[in-house]
Amino acid sequence: MTRRTGAVGYLLLLPAALWLIVFFVVPFYSLLATSLFDPAGSDFRGYEMTYAWGNYVDAVKEYWEPMLRALWYGALATLFCLVLGYVLAYTIAFKAGRWKNLLLVLVIAPFFTSFLIRTLSWKLILADDGFVVNTLQTLHLLGEDGRLLATPVAVIAGLTYNFLPFMVLPLFASIDKIDHRLIEASSDLYANPVVGFFKVTWPLSLPGVVSGTLLTFIPAAGDFINAQLLGSPNQRMVGGVIQSLFTDAGDYPAAAALSMIMMVGIVAMVLVYVRRAGTEELL
Repeated sequence: MTRRTGAVGYLLLLPAALWLIVFFVVPFYSLLATSLFDPAGSDFRGYEMTYAWGNYVDAVKEYWEPMLRALWYGALATLFCLVLGYVLAYTIAFKAGRWKNLLLVLVIAPFFTSFLIRTLSWKLILADDGFVVNTLQTLHLLGEDGRLLATPVAVIAGLTYNFLPFMVLPLFASIDKIDHRLIEASSDLYANPVVGFFKVTWPLSLPGVVSGTLLTFIPAAGDFINAQLLGSPNQRMVGGVIQSLFTDAGDYPAAAALSMIMMVGIVAMVLVYVRRAGTEELL
């Protein structure tokens, strides 16, 4: 019976294993191989496998600024999503009452609209002659010739808006499970509500914080639509560089090497972050 049960378990895992092999292992191997092609090749002459590890060095030397900019913008957007998302998730979990389900639907409602359309709407909102810019100029928070489009503010705002639901949903799942009696007990043990929050609510919601930050930071760091539509060449992120190298320049080895560097770098940061957060079981 034990052997039969074990065989059934492997058979049940087979579809998932095949899926990972076809859609992850094979593309990953193809990307790695492409990153080691001879950079002198082209679509017309073809590419020769020369194990050109120098492609990685050249990619870092030439595109280190977009890489750092992508990590920085992604980190800032994740931070803003965490602050806004935590307040929203806390409110829905503890204060919404019978409106909880409706508010959750409103959180995910933007997903029913195209990512591109949502980003273009921010281009209209932050337009030079738009309401936001005019209001900030009236309040003297922005100069008469000041603008928001084609600035880091617009790119980070777009990233924060587009990826906010990825933060809210994991946070809500964790906060909603917190036993209210623990919070009530904290008010007896700690007179200050702020202390009670950081002693009880925050630690119990950490699994949602870790999941939400990962789900937000990883796609935000690799995004290129927001930088392309809301920014300028000065705000170009590494995702836009990779897309341009693949589609416009046809420099497949450089694009693949840059993709591998970002992939390995982000995975390394994620592993360190999860270990420091003390939630290895999330992996």
